[in-house]
Amino acid sequence: MDTYSYPAWLTVLAWSSLIVAALCSAVIVIDLLRGNRQHMWIMNVVWPITALYGSAFALWAYFSVGRLSTHRAVEEAKRQGKTPPGKEKPLWQITALGASHCGSGCTLGDIAAEWLIVAFPFTILGQKIFGAWLLDYILAFLFGVAFQYFTIVPMKNLPKGKGIWAAVKADALSLTAWQVGMYGWMAIAVFVIFRHEIPKTNPVFWFMMQIAMWFGLLTSFPVNWWLIKKGIKEKM
Repeated sequence: MDTYSYPAWLTVLAWSSLIVAALCSAVIVIDLLRGNRQHMWIMNVVWPITALYGSAFALWAYFSVGRLSTHRAVEEAKRQGKTPPGKEKPLWQITALGASHCGSGCTLGDIAAEWLIVAFPFTILGQKIFGAWLLDYILAFLFGVAFQYFTIVPMKNLPKGKGIWAAVKADALSLTAWQVGMYGWMAIAVFVIFRHEIPKTNPVFWFMMQIAMWFGLLTSFPVNWWLIKKGIKEKM
């Protein structure tokens, strides 16, 4: 039971951030359903999930960058013998897209793990948050590798076994770097700012998680840059 109270302004800010993010995600879903689906089908999942923490910035990124890689735009470019517009992005945008692709798997895994912890709580070293982090990492890893698998296999036409190994190589470092940033912020929020674990039924927790995902994006960005430059991770 939530026995903690938070400043009214923080609760309002948390609800506002969550609602705006949900609306941005819904706008992306509607646009995809209106015939603007992505050429790489997994991105139809990545973009709405990214908006759950990226909010208005993710919405802007979708319409300015994501729309360059619609199935319609790619097929039209192929018919004209041109390079698809989405392939001409600068490296920083390619890297950010790669990081957000990894982050969407992390986000999905973290959301699932946090609610599983509510239903089946367990602690590590007497701390519920450490138990949650372990489950977060496991589920984030599984979702992240799955997302990467459905990116690499169609692009390289790999058999199942090689596709799984390629997905693990491409995502393990990126995902770990993301989780380090996320854990770092949540540790600050729990142990420094609030000095107690934030109930997961409180909007403040999920607002903190939104911020944590931004830190995950920052810490995984240089790793994704390196992975892409080395050819370990595909350009998207």
